[in-house]
Amino acid sequence: MLSKVPARQIFFRDYGWHIGRFHFSFADYQDPDNTSFGDLLTFNDFTLQPCSGFDTHPHQEIEIISYCVDGQLLHEDNLGNKEILRRGEMQYTCAGSGIMHSERNDSRDSHLRFIQIWLRPSSASLLPHYHSVHYKRSDRLNKFLQIIAGKSIENQQGINQDANIFVSEIQSGREIRFDQLLGRKVYLACLEGTLRINDMTLNNGDALKVWDEAGFTIQAVEDVHLILVEMAGS
Repeated sequence: MLSKVPARQIFFRDYGWHIGRFHFSFADYQDPDNTSFGDLLTFNDFTLQPCSGFDTHPHQEIEIISYCVDGQLLHEDNLGNKEILRRGEMQYTCAGSGIMHSERNDSRDSHLRFIQIWLRPSSASLLPHYHSVHYKRSDRLNKFLQIIAGKSIENQQGINQDANIFVSEIQSGREIRFDQLLGRKVYLACLEGTLRINDMTLNNGDALKVWDEAGFTIQAVEDVHLILVEMAGS
């Protein structure tokens, strides 16, 4: 089954220094009928003004994945990590028993857009840690690039949950297929451009929930950038 989530139904708020688009209940957006999708608890699409950001704040008992769509994402935490992520790069934080971090736009004149995903951890009181990976555009061009895996395998960061995250940039007129195991769920977000799945069209900002499907083919109506979370169906 496929269920489209139009961009107009996703919570939007302009906070002045940043814009937040919250796909599920978060902060001042609370909807008891839209709190999660399987183990996917949070899917936030942030746009930050230059030289702004989220100052140091705590997290615990959550798996955090941030994916930079455009700009320069500066991460710093109390474990001693400090680095800048750019378009197509990701960072993973196991908050575990507790971590402090900040996320800021490192540019003085350009906006930063990044996706932040929170997943429910498979166990409690894990040791906090941080990991990042820097990719090339060719790694995800007209194919899926797996950036997060439910277990550690070569070139992919393993996390503490049965979930996998893929990204892709597909050129106009091209198509790629995603084979999904029955009993699994997928949450797909169109970050840029326009795509078509079956007879359904997704534009920039739209999302799609998928379950009980053997797979699906994504056609790029125009150049498209997407991210996809695949997880257990329970």
